[in-house]
Amino acid sequence: MGDPAAGDPAADTAAVALTPDLAVAAADAVIPAARRRPETPAGPSLSPSRAADFKTCPLLFRFRTIDKLPETPSADQVRGTLVHAVLERLFDLPAAERTPEAAVALVAPEWERLLEQEPALADLFADPPAGAPSRSVGAPSRSTDDPSRSAVDPSRPTSDPSLPAGDPSLLVGDPSLLVGDLSLPAGDPSRTTGDPSRLTGDSPRRAVVTRDPAAVAAEADATGQATLVDIPGGAEAARIAAFLSGAGNLLTGYFAVEDPQRLQPAEREALISTVIGDELLLRGYIDRLDVSPAGDLRVVDYKTGGAPREAFEGRALFQLKFYALVLWRTRGVVPRVLRLLYLKDAEVCDYSPEAGELERFERTLVALSEAIERAKRDRDFRPKPSRLCGWCNHQALCPEFGGTPPPFPEPATSGAVSAEPEPDRLATMLRDGPLG
Repeated sequence: MGDPAAGDPAADTAAVALTPDLAVAAADAVIPAARRRPETPAGPSLSPSRAADFKTCPLLFRFRTIDKLPETPSADQVRGTLVHAVLERLFDLPAAERTPEAAVALVAPEWERLLEQEPALADLFADPPAGAPSRSVGAPSRSTDDPSRSAVDPSRPTSDPSLPAGDPSLLVGDPSLLVGDLSLPAGDPSRTTGDPSRLTGDSPRRAVVTRDPAAVAAEADATGQATLVDIPGGAEAARIAAFLSGAGNLLTGYFAVEDPQRLQPAEREALISTVIGDELLLRGYIDRLDVSPAGDLRVVDYKTGGAPREAFEGRALFQLKFYALVLWRTRGVVPRVLRLLYLKDAEVCDYSPEAGELERFERTLVALSEAIERAKRDRDFRPKPSRLCGWCNHQALCPEFGGTPPPFPEPATSGAVSAEPEPDRLATMLRDGPLG
């Protein structure tokens, strides 16, 4: 999967050779977006994030897609969104002007643009009200009816100690692990990860919320030193300065693995979609698509978070395979390279899919969609504990942590729960992390 030369800027274009002039011509030859995006069918739809949500934890899928519970983005996720925006703007500049200095100069104006779109993001760095306790780094606020549910028990382990940290069953990269045993009925007790009565218990219990240490460390890194975050009064400007400086450090990591002066992307932040199995709509946003003069495709995804690889890479590769399938079905070309750029570590991970693999992946997505629709009909979304629980915003409502989910929402009209709306790019990016 790895490419020994992938981190060398001189070897960066070995897989898909691109020069500014030729790549512009190749970009012009790309099939127009209007011909690639089908009209939204009445049937189900999947995005890579929501598909991975269901695989990771069906209850997480319910919270996000059906209950539509709000999530407070972490500073680490917001910083990643900012860096994505800077890299998109960077390619608006003439090739010769795409320098590290130019990228850093884009950080402040892109932050202001992001605040215009989502003013609430400024609250991440605001001083707490007088007399209020300082917000702990890495412990996003949660909305529950019972304030006691947000209490943290530091003695509780942040993952299942019976599972090794790198256990592949925690990942979603292996298609054979995506659906599990679909022959089991939705209510089969063997699928339960705990006491089923806890899902709708009559007597709410106090939830014990925990955080993965890596999530806490990622927050501390995104907002500056932990001691800086705890400075009382007047520290907001210092926190923002540390945050913007951290974005600059990630851009340094980008220039260590790619030379943007040698690239002219065909598409950036593009929504792609297709229909498979007659009615299943697949759609999602790709960070960048490169097209060589020979027509070879390279899908590039920027990863900026501080999550450990074992908690993140499987989901990231699942996402890239999703994009590869959509591109193959809409353009008739299997992408030659799926590339993950880890900016924090200045590393590259390349993967080359094959047509047979994507065919199997397509069948997996159809089966996954059927499992989701069955869960909707039965209103049966079970929690699935794993190390990734330590990154979840909804522990206070999860039976595995002593919480109680809200009542299942009733649809506005009779019939099935409505299909997922077209994904919002900013909301998607603000969720970029181990749990999407």
